[in-house]
Amino acid sequence: RPKQADRILQYMLDFGSITQLDAIRDIGCMRLASRVSELKKQGYNIIGDFVPVKNRYEEVCHIKRYRLREEIEVG
Repeated sequence: RPKQADRILQYMLDFGSITQLDAIRDIGCMRLASRVSELKKQGYNIIGDFVPVKNRYEEVCHIKRYRLREEIEVG
């Protein structure tokens, strides 16, 4: 059975990025930042950016969206 970190990695590969809501809804992971930290320790280059979203009251909030950083090849 895959670990949550493995599923999060696959999710980013399949969909490009992941948020806490994605992790809860699609993977059942309540501690996304911890799983991302585990993946970083394994050598994956993951970055997180804060992105604005609107809540149900139309107020702007910021959430963190994690994605794999694409390495730029020189040559």
